[in-house]
Parts: sequence; structure tokens; C-alpha cells
Amino acid sequence: MQLEQHAKLSVAPMMDWTDRHCRYLHRQLSRHALLYTEMVTAAALVRGGAVHLLDHDPAEHPVALQLGGSDPVELAKAARLGAAAGYDEINLNCGCPSDRVQSGTFGAVLMRQPGLVADCVAAMRDAVDVDVTIKCRIGVDDQDPENVLPEFLARIVAAGCERVTIHARKAWLQGLSPKENRDIPPLDYDLVMRMKGLFPNLHISINGGVATLDQAVELLDGGLDGVMIGRAAYHQPADILISADRRVFGSAGPDTSADTAVQAMLPYIEAHLSAGGRLHQVTRHMLGLFAGRPGARTWRRMLSEGATAPGAGPALVEAALAEVLPLAPARKAV
Repeated sequence: MQLEQHAKLSVAPMMDWTDRHCRYLHRQLSRHALLYTEMVTAAALVRGGAVHLLDHDPAEHPVALQLGGSDPVELAKAARLGAAAGYDEINLNCGCPSDRVQSGTFGAVLMRQPGLVADCVAAMRDAVDVDVTIKCRIGVDDQDPENVLPEFLARIVAAGCERVTIHARKAWLQGLSPKENRDIPPLDYDLVMRMKGLFPNLHISINGGVATLDQAVELLDGGLDGVMIGRAAYHQPADILISADRRVFGSAGPDTSADTAVQAMLPYIEAHLSAGGRLHQVTRHMLGLFAGRPGARTWRRMLSEGATAPGAGPALVEAALAEVLPLAPARKAV
């Protein structure tokens, strides 16, 4: 399957959430969905030498590295490091509205500088053979998205970008917190749909406010090339991912399940602990696996309270799973 086909459904890059342990878990639920790293700054890799931030398990593929930055030369060097580490795609963040990102002149503030973004895309494409993509907003602050978004897309397409993910909200760089920027600016799915009409050869994924797999399928059926899901995929990963391979990617099945995902995580957890890691570093991403099922509260409580205890290991996870399994069969996918 080509990477652009995997991009029909992706899990968004989310700071402090989509680390390598989270991605390994999500891969147990879907073989085909495209996974993204947390944003890694180009400066951390190139100037800081923090190449450990590129660590990932081969099982995570297909997996994309998201970079933050605005210096074409530095981004090219960082992209080269990411490609050498084995990532399938390099994605440039043009959507994050945090103050820290703005002060570094990257993230959503780059929506004001489409020429610079195009230079960054061209430099990265020259540096690596893997796909170079963009994640952006529809605009920032008082910009008119109807005008600025087509110009932005035209510039990056001319620079060689063939795939883009559009968070269908403005970002307000002053006056709203990053959390508020994920909820308060209104969604404009119709604008993103119109961009597909203007740029028929550009692979466009939509992001923002997608809470269910049904909604993702509806957007795909409406003509978009891909859907990226963030918070719902993190908080209710089984609801989003266990039937995605069948419903989105056309696999014959059978669907995966939260139960089998937990079993698959046990050897991974054992290896992580043997390497000096702590149980809660993995299980914090597993708390929502049984959302909506009887026993989910007990599952969350046992892992939340027990995973930080000295010596906590796979036995705790198995005990928590035993509290869920007898209570109800796995929810059937539709």
C-alpha cells in the first residue's frame, strides 16, 4: 500500500501524547493508519544533537516525523536525519499556535509567510527521498481564509508538496490558549472541501473536530483524500481504530480488539521495563482502551494508581484486563 493510501486515516501529532509507546499501541489496533510523532524541533536535532527523539520501533510503520522550524537549511538537515532514522514521511508543522512555537517563528505563525514555507518544502524535498508534507490551519488572526489558504496551498504545491493536512480552524495567536485554539475558532469543513476542488491533484486530509470513525468515513465519502483524528483517537483509540482497516482501507478483516491489543502490548512492556523504563510511561496511553465498556473505570483506576508503584509490571496490566473481560464482550464494530 502506498503512503498516500495509508494517509486516508491518520492519527494526529500531539505533544506529550503521541510518543513511541502511544504509536506502538495504536499500531496494534490498526495495521494501516498513518501515525505521526510529536513535533520535534529541527533545532533540537541539528543544534542540540537530540537524535534520541527519533527513536521508534520498526512495528510503528507507516510512521511520519513532524518537524518544527522555519530555517530551510536547518530543516533540510533535520529531514535528512529523520529519513536516515527510517521515517516514511517528513511533515512540517504550520499549525501549532503555542507561544513557545511562535517565539521560534514556526507553527501557525508560518501561515503569514507562505513564501518561506515554500522555501522550506523545497529544501527538504531536495534533501530526502521520502514524502515532505505540511500540516496547517486555514489562517491566523484576522486573515481571510478564503484568500490566504488558496495562496498558501499554491505556493507549497509549486515547491513540490503533494500532500497537506488542513486543520479546519483559524488559529488566534493572541488571546486564545493552545487548548482554546483547538475548540473555540469555528470549524469550516466547507472551505477545505473547496480547496480540494481548486487543487484536485493535491492530496488533502482534514483535521479538527472529528470525533468518530463514522464521521471520518463520511468525510472521505464526501471527496476528501484523508482524515486526521487527534484527541478522539487518543482518548478512545479502540473506537476509532479497531475497525478502521476494514471500513477505511478495505481489508477483509477480522477487526482487531482492545483485548488483543493489550495482550500484544505485554511483551513490549516487558522489553521496556528490561531497558530501564517505567510501566506508567506505556500504560498512560492505554487508559481509554475500554472507554464505554463495563469495567472501564476499574481498568483506568488500576493502571492509574498502580503503574507508578515500584516493581509494577505486566502482571498489573493482566490483572486490570481480567477485571474487564468477564464483564462484557468486546464491542462489535459496525
